[in-house]
Amino acid sequence: MPNCDRGNTRTIKNGVSYTLPAFYAYPLTFLSLCAYLCTMQLQHSAPTSAGIYLHIPFCRQACVYCNFHFSTSLRHKDDVLAAMLQEIAMQREHLQGAAIETIYFGGGTPSLLTADEINRLFDAICRYYPVKDLKECTLEANPDDLDKNYLRSLRHTPVSRFSIGVQSFRDEDLRYMKRAHNAQQADTAIKGAQDAGFENLTIDLIYGIPGLSDAAWKQNLDRVGQLRIPHFSSYALTVEERTALYHAIAQRKAAPVDNERSAAQLEILMHTAAAMGYEHYEISNLALPGRYAVHNTNYWRGLPYLGIGPSAHSFDGGIRRRWNVANNALYTQSILQDHKLQYEEEVLTPHDRLNEYIMTSLRTQWGCDLAYITAQWDATTTKAVAKSSELFQEKKWIVHEGGKLYLTRAGKLFADRIASELFIVEEK
Repeated sequence: MPNCDRGNTRTIKNGVSYTLPAFYAYPLTFLSLCAYLCTMQLQHSAPTSAGIYLHIPFCRQACVYCNFHFSTSLRHKDDVLAAMLQEIAMQREHLQGAAIETIYFGGGTPSLLTADEINRLFDAICRYYPVKDLKECTLEANPDDLDKNYLRSLRHTPVSRFSIGVQSFRDEDLRYMKRAHNAQQADTAIKGAQDAGFENLTIDLIYGIPGLSDAAWKQNLDRVGQLRIPHFSSYALTVEERTALYHAIAQRKAAPVDNERSAAQLEILMHTAAAMGYEHYEISNLALPGRYAVHNTNYWRGLPYLGIGPSAHSFDGGIRRRWNVANNALYTQSILQDHKLQYEEEVLTPHDRLNEYIMTSLRTQWGCDLAYITAQWDATTTKAVAKSSELFQEKKWIVHEGGKLYLTRAGKLFADRIASELFIVEEK
């Protein structure tokens, strides 16, 4: 999944204005997961493993809701890939020798890469980084790209898992979102991948789409179980500024999103997935027992990762994160001509790390560990967090068990609001 860190939303706690990334705002979104890929610090000792994310910034067409970095022109694809190969070499000291456990091709549309291009990127990684026991190599793919010939060619690459951008099994929804594929192609892609030996799959599904009834949303979820998909991610459709959907709604050319309907469909998601045997292990991610996404789970565990490509983010596993320039031309020029990498960097303060830990841990089934907060910060901070949670315990949105705070099913509807109320605001 693409790394991102976008936007600002302001919340007020104790009379103090606190700036949050945009994904804190309700409803739960695709960006909710993405933006937190670079923040959570849960390691009690220096990590020995890491992940690598490769951002492939190309798409055949733009989806109306997407505000990730991409280009619909493939004209400079070779130059970008050449620069990425050089960046892999340039960044070889970033992970300090940590063994590479996962590789994730995100975008954009990584399924626009040929098998040869995937292998070239993978070979470069193996040349400069210790890749001994690769647990997962994921390729994001559009359903219309996964034909038999392409699937056959990918058997000769390290790709072991697909993340398929289904979004919906209904043509009406796909047309609203301007997706390139249709419902039949989504079904065919999943079955074709399984037939080709790629059993380790995840798909994306979006709820809260105008025109998507609760019954139709339930049918989408039922199709996941019928197709025996071991993992899926599900997000509320949100309207980001500067997207085609934002402008279409503003001009009344598209129906607006109904947040109440989104909340109702999140409840349907939780009930239906549980009945099918899926664990809701992170608010936007569900898996059959033991089938969690390794790469994304390592993000939430706070393992370091290296981002390669335009707009890709990196995290050192401690307090430092950075992101490459989100411009294909500037990215390739800086590397291929100037022999340097353009990026911005941020150092997390102790308050940043604490609040981001609260946010991320509450989103998972493993909860917010108060003993960990004491160990990493102090007992006073732990007491303040526990005290702030009492109101939500009374509402039965949080349970406090075994020294940890967990969101209840009802609490997941208000996850971002709850987390923001538990934040410790740094006094200025």
